[in-house]
Amino acid sequence: MGLDGTLYRIIVVLHILCAIIGFGAVYLNALYGQQIRKHRGREGLAIYEANFFVSGVGQFFIYGVFVFGFLAVLASDDAWKFDQTWVWLAMLLYIVALGVSHGVLLPAVKRMGVLMKEMVDAGPPPTQGPPPQVAELGTLGQRVGATGAFLDVMIVVILCLMIWKPGA
Repeated sequence: MGLDGTLYRIIVVLHILCAIIGFGAVYLNALYGQQIRKHRGREGLAIYEANFFVSGVGQFFIYGVFVFGFLAVLASDDAWKFDQTWVWLAMLLYIVALGVSHGVLLPAVKRMGVLMKEMVDAGPPPTQGPPPQVAELGTLGQRVGATGAFLDVMIVVILCLMIWKPGA
């Protein structure tokens, strides 16, 4: 084992691969949001559904990032320890980010999908103003945008911890 061991290197490759696939699947979700706003109705809903599906797949790889990171510390033969600042802080920030994602972001995104489907199923909007779902979608969109930006920053901070390894 240790940093030169095959098992450690395989675990680190899986850790990085999960990060690329998982965070890559969700990091640019705001661009999908822009496309949804440009393509309203059924087309916008289709973009939402495709993005939601891909993000759901990415979520499992994001869980793998933590699992393989944890295993990498164990396989490092004490080169890395859980009491090192970069390790425990990265794990803490990951857990906080996951909590924000599941507690704030995902419920808002799911609700947006419900509202969009309601609007599509209702047919053409009434002539005297926007459908009632539009106001709630706007509020949810702001929440999703702010939360997404926060989570993007968290990824960058965690990545910096992985590279610079303070307290190693």
